[in-house]
Amino acid sequence: GRDWRLPFLHFAMLMLMHYLAIAMSMSTSAVREACRATIADYAAVAEGYAVGNMNHDVSQNIDALLNPLLAELDRPLDILDVCCASGRDLVTFTKRGHRAVGLDGVPAFCAMSRELSGCEVWEQDLSALDLPPARFDGIYCNACLFHVPSAALPGALAALHDSLRPGGVLFVSNAHGFGEDKEGWTGGRTAATRSYVCWLSEE
Repeated sequence: GRDWRLPFLHFAMLMLMHYLAIAMSMSTSAVREACRATIADYAAVAEGYAVGNMNHDVSQNIDALLNPLLAELDRPLDILDVCCASGRDLVTFTKRGHRAVGLDGVPAFCAMSRELSGCEVWEQDLSALDLPPARFDGIYCNACLFHVPSAALPGALAALHDSLRPGGVLFVSNAHGFGEDKEGWTGGRTAATRSYVCWLSEE
């Protein structure tokens, strides 16, 4: 059958190649500011964001992560939910019998997700991940990696890869580019904040 890894690998290669020039020129301080500001943007609306997304149906994405693993492993899985926000999907993973750990850069989201799910949650910046090696069967990145500046994306992907066990699965979903390739700042969720994005168009 078709190798389910190919779509992700194709996406990753496109991202790396398309933004190589920008990545080479973006300073470490600029990367840190992009991530700091994006975290602050979400933090400014954390409660409302959590409520607004609580009932979103992402079961298709969760199944895309779990099904290949469960076809090979007859045991509870160790899952890392990256940018877990309210903890909604941590609850789903644990209800399905798996051992889930959350990760988010927004302190309020970390507190919310711990309270909602009862899971361990790590507060970390996507551009400076510090993950244990070979710790997880699956890593779930739902609609978050497009906030990582291209200069930091190879390092983030490497950190995620190294935290997977052999045969593990990295699931990534991303917002499409709304008809344009874009890397840079967008308007924030409040008048006083802004957010950094890095995405390709859907075409």
